[in-house]
Amino acid sequence: MLDDLDAGLIELFAAEPRVGILEASRRLGVARGTVQARLDRLADRGVITGYGPDIDPAALGHVVTAFITVELRQSGGRDEVAGRLSRIGEILEAHTITGPGDMLCRVVARTNADLQRVIDAIVDVPGVLRTSTVIALATAVSYRTTPLVRATAAAGNPA
Repeated sequence: MLDDLDAGLIELFAAEPRVGILEASRRLGVARGTVQARLDRLADRGVITGYGPDIDPAALGHVVTAFITVELRQSGGRDEVAGRLSRIGEILEAHTITGPGDMLCRVVARTNADLQRVIDAIVDVPGVLRTSTVIALATAVSYRTTPLVRATAAAGNPA
């Protein structure tokens, strides 16, 4: 089960990843050992998957975000294609999907012309038939998990 303390820990470390165990225990009003044990348990169960820094691609000069639907040759081997796509640095995520297309990739590029280069690299992967691209104009809701964590804890759902 995910409880309010777990949710509080996740929210705190999501907002301030460098806060530290001792400071987290002080802020949440629990023992340092409790914080460490809870974090270890959440990590062991796969709820917490990392503590790395969040990177803004735009700050690295990649100001264009696009979503590319990829159609695969049916006998091409999805895992092999995914492995090759993972070598393209501008692909931030790739998911197998239902509906039109077989994979959905979130990509970044420096400019629209650079996006064409990324698309060309994707189409050059053996097993890829074609792509369809949608360029994001603005981010209305950034990737987030803390509202889900809070709702899960409030509902008393297992995590």
